[in-house]
Amino acid sequence: MASVVTNGNSHSSSSLIVSFGEMLIDFVPTVSGVSLAEAPGFLKAPGGAPANVAIAVARLGGNAAFVGKLGDDEFGHMLAGILKENGVNGKGINFDKGARTALAFVTLRADGEREFMFYRNPSADMLLQPEELNLEVLRSAKVFHYGSISLIVEPCRSAHLKAMEVAKDAGALLSYDPNLRLPLWPSADYAREQIMSIWDKAEVIKVSDVELEFITGSDKISDEDALSLWHPNLKLLLVTLGEKGCRYYTKNFHGSVDAFHVKAVDTTGAGDSFVGALLCKIVDDHSVLDDEPRLREILRFANACGAITTTKKGAIPALPTVADVLSLVDAENILINASH
Repeated sequence: MASVVTNGNSHSSSSLIVSFGEMLIDFVPTVSGVSLAEAPGFLKAPGGAPANVAIAVARLGGNAAFVGKLGDDEFGHMLAGILKENGVNGKGINFDKGARTALAFVTLRADGEREFMFYRNPSADMLLQPEELNLEVLRSAKVFHYGSISLIVEPCRSAHLKAMEVAKDAGALLSYDPNLRLPLWPSADYAREQIMSIWDKAEVIKVSDVELEFITGSDKISDEDALSLWHPNLKLLLVTLGEKGCRYYTKNFHGSVDAFHVKAVDTTGAGDSFVGALLCKIVDDHSVLDDEPRLREILRFANACGAITTTKKGAIPALPTVADVLSLVDAENILINASH
């Protein structure tokens, strides 16, 4: 395969994974386990699930591009710079002169889980227009990954639908992580309706246990609930379960893969790290989705990536390299062998 150069980084071995959607700045309290009002100060951490996925891919040696819109302001240019520093192709980034880059204040409760407060009225990412899309980048995608936040308002919703269609027509595998952020939606019903409006297009879908409960209206996680979301285009449905690992469903088999045990400091970005790892491993070989032993191995790798990401504050600084992952996998193997 021909070498693809992205921002001076040559990725000759893998096809392009394009992430579409929002990139923003998370302000994280300097002290864990406090409410936003009680926080004595905040650290700024670049974030936004689709951008996290793009950087997760690049950090694992994959070939990633990001498509979205940032404010033509200090924060927007800082975020574009962070993508570039991490080897992510930024040709799909637009800047808006009239709107600011989105901000989110994220508080980490004592248990490491998060609460959000968003500043977007409207922010630049919400104003991406269909005609601003870089079609060349979209048509180069082997995998096109997206969330649901870009479906909340126009014109971004139309841009999202067009981008998805262009990538699909060019032969990309469609990957969807709804990444539910209820405070951003006008109502829970509207969130559910919009998340499901593009459900049957995706070939790979990853949801968290909380998102599965939200979508199905169930208060427990069962195979029946997961399989109720199956559709004919779907090749792989993944349910992440935090410290309990993940479950996987294909049309021929399903099962679960255990998590790695680490001391979690901040769960931000763990799901994005998991998705980035999975996409890196399947981008050049979709047949993995029909091969359970190989898929389980990939999900173990993805679980390790997710686990490592919880060990530091902020998503992007915590995203692992292949060496980080192998070191955790080796350590876990030694523990397993020692206990037998």
